[in-house]
Amino acid sequence: MSLYVKTIGAGEPVVMLHGWGMHGGIWESTAVRLAESFEVHVVDLPGHGESNSPDSFTLDNVVDQLSARFGQQVTVIGWSLGGIIAQRWAVREPQNIKRLVLVATTPSFAQHDDWDSGMSQEMLTQFSIELENNLAATLRRFLALQVRGSEAERELLSELRKLLFIRGEPHLNALRGGLNILRDTDMRSELPAINQPALVIAGQRDKLTPPAGSHYLAQAMLNARIVEIVGAAHAPFLSHQDIFIEHVKSFLYE
Repeated sequence: MSLYVKTIGAGEPVVMLHGWGMHGGIWESTAVRLAESFEVHVVDLPGHGESNSPDSFTLDNVVDQLSARFGQQVTVIGWSLGGIIAQRWAVREPQNIKRLVLVATTPSFAQHDDWDSGMSQEMLTQFSIELENNLAATLRRFLALQVRGSEAERELLSELRKLLFIRGEPHLNALRGGLNILRDTDMRSELPAINQPALVIAGQRDKLTPPAGSHYLAQAMLNARIVEIVGAAHAPFLSHQDIFIEHVKSFLYE
């Protein structure tokens, strides 16, 4: 099993993890700008983009592969599903994670009786059903939810659709596993164990991971702060890239 990782730039290592159904290419323009100051490693998660498909796509399996690939201390930038993976990686291997940037993510994507800052269990179940019938249509529907409410929503959706399959379709078993992670993972009880410096970036208009969940995330970790980007939805690094880069670089330079 091997991960495809594109490395650009030089300096302190930064690892970038994408969200469900996408690939590392979603970070392309952001990574180029960060590579002016850092050594940026853009990952295709297992079964996505140019990475091989795993027999099992579970949270700990993915962390195992990342750990095997990156033996040195790194800063991790995780978006959406990538943010959940980053949280688990930081809990499991605190000695290898120097800092975290958690983008449009929460400790629990799914709603619970005591947690309403996420998607309904019914919606996640429906995505699982639709995925079996029409993979491409399901991913396109998920993209539409990501940009809903964002400034320049139509233009952003067009950009995401162009990027979606430029590295081929993700493998079905990886998509199934990713949805299982989104539906079943609840990191809330583990957040106090994360004491690395962390920057949480939320989109003010995010419908998938509402800002309230990001605020909870920042408050529950020991050394975290939050930035809420006005006018952004679930992909602030695309819709408001200049502001996003400014905040990330300021945090990494500290």
